[in-house]
Amino acid sequence: MPNTPPRQYDMTVRVGCSLVYEATGPSSLLLNVQPSAGWNHRVFSESLSLGDDLPDAPFTDSHGNRVHRVSLARGTNRIRHDAVVAVSSEPDNAGLDRAARPLAPHDLPADLLRYVMPSRYGDSDKLADFAWEKFGHVEHGLPRADAISRWVHDNIEYRYCSGRPDLSAWDVLQRGYGVCRDFAHLPIALNRTFNVPARYVTGHLPDIGFPDPGGHMDFHAYAEVYVGGQWFTTDARFHVPRVGRIKIGCGQDAVDGAFSTIFGGASLTGFEVWAYQVERGAVGVGDPIDLSRRLDNRPAVYTEAPYVVNG
Repeated sequence: MPNTPPRQYDMTVRVGCSLVYEATGPSSLLLNVQPSAGWNHRVFSESLSLGDDLPDAPFTDSHGNRVHRVSLARGTNRIRHDAVVAVSSEPDNAGLDRAARPLAPHDLPADLLRYVMPSRYGDSDKLADFAWEKFGHVEHGLPRADAISRWVHDNIEYRYCSGRPDLSAWDVLQRGYGVCRDFAHLPIALNRTFNVPARYVTGHLPDIGFPDPGGHMDFHAYAEVYVGGQWFTTDARFHVPRVGRIKIGCGQDAVDGAFSTIFGGASLTGFEVWAYQVERGAVGVGDPIDLSRRLDNRPAVYTEAPYVVNG
């Protein structure tokens, strides 16, 4: 059965980013920062500012991502996205059938076969022996996906600011530490060794019911596995059900899920991301970032009168 939306949304989250690019010559970028048409959230309002009316050719890619092809001007280019989004207080995978059985490769929809193949960062072909040794005895499907997530969570060290764009899942296993993109790539590759479709997801993850003492706000990367006709979230960085995920993009790995891909003479020189719970109606897009209005980053979970979605 397909993923189905919750009947109501009882939380409001503000998400967005401010990006600055310095262009020294002809350059452009692919920008992927807007929430996707997710089944578990609804966008109340949204704005995207592309510098001083930079030329833009938006399109939807083969994974369903909302991508903007932006031509940068020489000098400083400021890009800002801001959105107010309704989400449900239900945690990851609520309402999905955990007894679902994985499909054999010959029964998978044709457009999902790419998610069982090795990719640039999900190099599952290098991990087959390790995967079968560690997880071959675990029941196929969600029990094995959960075991993989638990192992990565317990055995790979999370280190802030340790990310590198050239590391594959195999490299992360050898190194033993990484950041969220690494904690996504390794489970993706391990699940693919068992012919379970797994994809890379990037998005926002507010700290609802899960305080972050460091107050970090950044884009977050995690994985989804396809079992029994449903996509299940699996996030080895935390390995606990979380509330309020807002998906931006997905793909085979970080090549498809990057928030920006630069072509030509430009570099990212400014970067700020926000994702925090607010009271409905208290904040509008474009307002200053005011963390005194923040309702998350504490153990208690604040909910409000449901916003009901019909259909």
